[in-house]
Amino acid sequence: MEYKVSDFIPQRYPFEMIDKIVAVTPGESAQAQKNITMNEWYFSNGNQLSLPHPIILESLAQTGVVAILSMPEHHKQNVFFGGIKQAEFKDEMRPGDVLQLKVQLTKLKRNIGVGHGEVIRDGEVIVTADLMFAIEA
Repeated sequence: MEYKVSDFIPQRYPFEMIDKIVAVTPGESAQAQKNITMNEWYFSNGNQLSLPHPIILESLAQTGVVAILSMPEHHKQNVFFGGIKQAEFKDEMRPGDVLQLKVQLTKLKRNIGVGHGEVIRDGEVIVTADLMFAIEA
């Protein structure tokens, strides 16, 4: 089944940080893809051509939000990125990289969610992060 990012999250360009939703298991997990190109707005300020870490964390958060908002009881609600418990970056990401984003929800209780995210490039995990989400009541 083909999923559109806009079917799940309210963000639009330039704040939509994922390009494609690959798989969704409502309330459990989501997988997305991010293609890094030279045309990304965050490369326009002349910085070196590596993806800023906050952008990749936001991409993971948006992937986690897809897992939450795909649940019928949370469809069309607002979900906010509540924080980062930990994050580890093993390598830089640059234009031309295709990133696979995976978030597994580890806890979802009332209006709080916790998830474990991974960024995979060429079969290797290069970022891990534990994320928190707040669901608008």
